[in-house]
Amino acid sequence: MSLKPDIIHLLARARGDLAMGLPVVLSGAEGGALIAAAETIEAPRLAALTDLARSAGAELTLAVTARRAETLKARAYDGDLARILVPEGAALTWIRATASPEGDLAHPMKGPFRTARGGDTRLHRLALTLAKAARLLPAALVLPLPDADAVAEGRAAGLTILPAEAAEAAMRLASPPHGVVSARVPLAASHAGRVHVFRPEDGSEEHYAIEIGAPPRNAPVLARLHSACFTGDVLGSLKCDCGPQLHAALEQMGAEGAGVLLYLNQEGRGIGLANKMRAYSLQDQGFDTVEANHRLGFEDDERDFRIGAGILRKMGFGAVRLLTNNPAKIDMMRRCGIEVAERVPLIVGETAQNRHYLATKARKSGHLF
Repeated sequence: MSLKPDIIHLLARARGDLAMGLPVVLSGAEGGALIAAAETIEAPRLAALTDLARSAGAELTLAVTARRAETLKARAYDGDLARILVPEGAALTWIRATASPEGDLAHPMKGPFRTARGGDTRLHRLALTLAKAARLLPAALVLPLPDADAVAEGRAAGLTILPAEAAEAAMRLASPPHGVVSARVPLAASHAGRVHVFRPEDGSEEHYAIEIGAPPRNAPVLARLHSACFTGDVLGSLKCDCGPQLHAALEQMGAEGAGVLLYLNQEGRGIGLANKMRAYSLQDQGFDTVEANHRLGFEDDERDFRIGAGILRKMGFGAVRLLTNNPAKIDMMRRCGIEVAERVPLIVGETAQNRHYLATKARKSGHLF
């Protein structure tokens, strides 16, 4: 076996590099590109990227999702994304202001923007996917280069080189979860608790399964897919119903003597805690939870419930009685081969502070209450 990194290792490096402000080289059969996350790039590297664009006679673009483009009033000729041409001499403040909605209300007229039309957008789309995977704002600087490998050996020496086609294929797949360890943990809801730790093959966040009792593997298990919520689960935030749902689900499993709760590290519907706090800030400006996600450039829900199905299969479960109000979880379990024998409603935790949030989830995201 070779000691060299494969595409999974390179993707993990690329996520880390983008999060730390380093550009990444995308290498393709028909040319490549240098990409950098708009949120983390610093002024000296932006200047170096701009100089490289000038010397190569190439146009530096800022790729944003169609959701963000709609807020910016920038034309998204490419359907799901827009390629905004970076003006000559644009400073880091322009990049950040275009990528982030923090100052949208104070400075609504950022344009007019010029957006690219025609040509291949695969590398721009991959750049946005990588930014999301790194839990960054979905906005990326993209510098197309006819010979990215040559640049990587010269001015960009030492940067991670990512084969674009292999990266695209790998990122479409759900990363298999591998069990790391399990141990008995007596809980308030049940003294017969056991925590299992699962580590995805791609090096992303670990996920946990809390098993109550000894549920049989040949019958539908009472189960919940619970997305991590630092503010609700740990701090007791009144802005959501996550904390009460977590405890109510465990209590019901304890009362029945068996169950499994998957604690999936997909904070903020998969956008990460920092972006969730950005969304909260936008909600303070009057936007609802879905509108806030869209202004940031995200979809309503960026979670991947295939992770939950993979963990259930690893634990030997093929059928569930699913504690949920979210039809998307039911649909994904069934598509992944997990039988949903019953939906068990979980309606708890409404407060004066989250009433509008819950109503928005029902109206716009189809949650059942």
